[in-house]
Amino acid sequence: MHTKFTARRFRARPEIKAHAIDAIKKLDKFYDGIVNVDIILSFEGAAKNIKIAEANLRVYGVVLSAKEKSDDFIRAIDAVVEKLGIQLTKYKSKLHARDKNKVRAIQEKV
Repeated sequence: MHTKFTARRFRARPEIKAHAIDAIKKLDKFYDGIVNVDIILSFEGAAKNIKIAEANLRVYGVVLSAKEKSDDFIRAIDAVVEKLGIQLTKYKSKLHARDKNKVRAIQEKV
């Protein structure tokens, strides 16, 4: 899995970057066909103090994305990883159901 990290409008601390990359690597337990991941952290204004974490995950033929706003980058990253885990399990179940339907159609013809 190739991981690209981007911080917009600020310079990310090494701890935040390491946490984001480690959290995304944990998604391999849901599905091992992840090709590419883009992690984007951004910051909205000093007065609002809103931190945004976004991740775009490319699997074979599909792009899954999640975005979360929080007052802390760590919480936002964890929420994004949780959302992507749910999306990956749904994607994987749809993929298996499609394969089962193909097999059933072939068996019916024989």
